[in-house]
Amino acid sequence: MGYMLLFANCFSCNRVFGSNPAHVPSFRSPTTGEKEPICPDCVERVNEARKAKGLLAHSIHPLAYEPEEE
Repeated sequence: MGYMLLFANCFSCNRVFGSNPAHVPSFRSPTTGEKEPICPDCVERVNEARKAKGLLAHSIHPLAYEPEEE
């Protein structure tokens, strides 16, 4: 049995991080329109800012940053 893990640069902070390719949070790039992955620290910062403005936080799948079985 194997596992897969996506390693990518965070769209927001450019830090390399590992994630589950099926569940990682992402945002669309305003320049390319492509979905770009976001690291857990940046998602948390965005969610704190949203809560401060009275908005709902983005939901994060429990497996978003865990390996996926092949």
